[in-house]
Amino acid sequence: MVLNIGPQHPSTHGVLRLKVKTDGEIVSEITPIIGYLHRCFEKHCENLSYEQVIPYTDRCDYIASMNNNFGYVVAVEELMGIEVPERVEYIRVIMAELNRIASHLLALGTYGLDIGAFTPFLYMFRDRERILDLFEMTCGARLLYNYMWVGGLSHDLPVGFVEAAYDFLDYFEPQVKEYNDLLTYNKIFIERTADIGVLPAEVAINYGVTGPNLRGSGVAWDLRKAEPYSVYDRFEFDIPVGKGLVGSVGDCWDRYWVRVQEMLESVKIIRQALQKMPSEGDVHAALPKKVRPPKGSIYKRTESPRGDLGYYIISSGKPVPFRIKMRSPAFTALCVLDEIARGWMISDVLAILGSLDIVLGEIDR
Repeated sequence: MVLNIGPQHPSTHGVLRLKVKTDGEIVSEITPIIGYLHRCFEKHCENLSYEQVIPYTDRCDYIASMNNNFGYVVAVEELMGIEVPERVEYIRVIMAELNRIASHLLALGTYGLDIGAFTPFLYMFRDRERILDLFEMTCGARLLYNYMWVGGLSHDLPVGFVEAAYDFLDYFEPQVKEYNDLLTYNKIFIERTADIGVLPAEVAINYGVTGPNLRGSGVAWDLRKAEPYSVYDRFEFDIPVGKGLVGSVGDCWDRYWVRVQEMLESVKIIRQALQKMPSEGDVHAALPKKVRPPKGSIYKRTESPRGDLGYYIISSGKPVPFRIKMRSPAFTALCVLDEIARGWMISDVLAILGSLDIVLGEIDR
């Protein structure tokens, strides 16, 4: 039989259609059909100033908008040769890592829903709201921020932010044990995810898979360590990798577990950034009066919650980019679905898809 899962289906994590060939309950082939959310982001950019592009980056991976802003502005800054104040660099890292935690919380909570566990989602969504409170306190927005600008930030940290951030970190760290008790080491959850959808390291590399999905396969590759940008080289943190603790290396459980561990590593980075951040500095000091890069091109990569996020920008010397191309880590993750889902049952397909943590806004753009 040929079955359609989606495009309106809660476990496809967006408007994704999976054309699934089956022999009974066993899947023999999956064809992902995308494009239902296509908004011509890259073509739009050819008619917008560099500053106007930033809100559009928010709307690609709308679960990790800060990280999308971050990747774009550092690319334009490198193209223009802009050096931003140290305080700006530290604030950017704090916001990016808070957004990484928020993104992973949503990914893990909805993954529990995919498997059939409702309570962990409520716990994780509750804790994500506390991070969104910090974002709202800073820039007035909870989902789409337009916070990181070329050469600086839209707002400096408000009075009381540092204390509120420490309060959140102190509250959040013990919560991870609760997540583990509820879901990570739950017997039913392990049976649904261990040894399912194994992604070998070689296959992941050949498909261009990055981020937690690659690290879940045992490959310790993280751009924050391998090709440090901003001030990431000043922080001590580890790169969690899948170890096959309850099943094979690179299975659904490993990909989930890596995200749990990454949240704790982000907590480490945020604490160090809060301690080292200069107390003074104008976040608007390096803002150019007009963003007009010289003729040339650049490709810049950053580590988003989903992996290697790249922006390729061509400048013709005008205030409007000649071309912008975005490399989506979620797109390469979706490409590998057919490879690792063949031979599994239909119910396992949703467990495998959820473990890849895709966002359709970033895939379709």
